[in-house]
This record gives sequence, structure tokens and C-alpha cells, in this order.
Amino acid sequence: MELGAFSVSLAVKDIEVSKSFYEKLGFSVFGGDQSQGWLILKNGSTVIGLFQGMFDQNILTFNPGWDQSANPLASFADVRDMQKSLDEQGVGITTRADPDTVGPAHIILSDPDGNVIMLDQHV
Repeated sequence: MELGAFSVSLAVKDIEVSKSFYEKLGFSVFGGDQSQGWLILKNGSTVIGLFQGMFDQNILTFNPGWDQSANPLASFADVRDMQKSLDEQGVGITTRADPDTVGPAHIILSDPDGNVIMLDQHV
């Protein structure tokens, strides 16, 4: 199963303080809107998202249909197909995509240790 681009979505208390910290580690703003409480930062091929007031905990995020620079891929596995495959394997999904739609959608699941994983398709 090709999951697409990977990033860690961090639940932060103060987005400006977190942005400043990660910039000192060599990250730069790649996308987002700080006034809305979210930024995407990049250092080489490593991507992190800073989210203030949106999530209770950190999330492992995969973006089917994107490469690490958020460029659309010519072909990719749709998140609804991934959902079907995970269902067939008995993996519990806490937030489901409508199987009768096309285009952007997401699903959310947790690993056995409670780490949240989001498959977030934007294309």
C-alpha cells in the first residue's frame, strides 16, 4: 500500500514559539496560514505540520496522491481503496471516507499503541 507523502502533524500550544524553534533546526515555512493556526514546515524532504488548537495529540499524516513537495502524482491509490483494503484486513477505522465520493477525503485510524494515523488525500 503506497501511502503517499509523510509528515508529522504536531499539536502545539503556541504556533509562533514552535515555528521559531523549528526554524532554528533548519525548517522553513512551506505552506499553511498562521492566522488560522496551522503551518507546514520543511527541511529537505522532512515535513512537519504545526497545528494550534486543532488536534489533541500528534498525528502521523500520509497524503495519498502527493510527493514530499505536495506535487500531485500521476497515479496513486485512492484513500477509499485503502479504506476498503484496511477493512478487509480487520483494521479499525475511527473516521471513514464516504466510499461513494471521489477526490479529496480522509480516514483516521490508530495503531495498537494509540498513535493516531491520518490518510489525508487532497487530490
